[in-house]
Amino acid sequence: MMTTDKKSDLLVVTKAKELCSYIITVTQKSPKQFRFTFVTRLQNLALDVIQNIYYANEIYVSKGNDKNAEKRLSLQHHALTTLKLIAYISELAMTEKCILFRQYEQIAKLTTDCQRLVGAWINSDKKRLTS
Repeated sequence: MMTTDKKSDLLVVTKAKELCSYIITVTQKSPKQFRFTFVTRLQNLALDVIQNIYYANEIYVSKGNDKNAEKRLSLQHHALTTLKLIAYISELAMTEKCILFRQYEQIAKLTTDCQRLVGAWINSDKKRLTS
């Protein structure tokens, strides 16, 4: 049986994969003029989020192992910052007619969900390591 922490880690990964998949699908239909600005940037940022979440999840943290806890927290924060960039760039892409408004809304929703889940993961780690 999976522990609560493992379930939440899995949920973060699943939601990030959903975001990445959606961004790749949506941007494939974008006009060619945006391919080297918004499209590539959004796709790479989405992949970066997944990469940082995977790397953070692979770091074993335990009480007294501050070095690993700091590495993990740094990767989690990097994922959060990248999610904020995705939100901004997708808004700009929508404004410039690279993606549709409804596509932007879905990206914003998925991005917010991921941010919330990563934040909860950070809080869960803090509780577990300080109690």
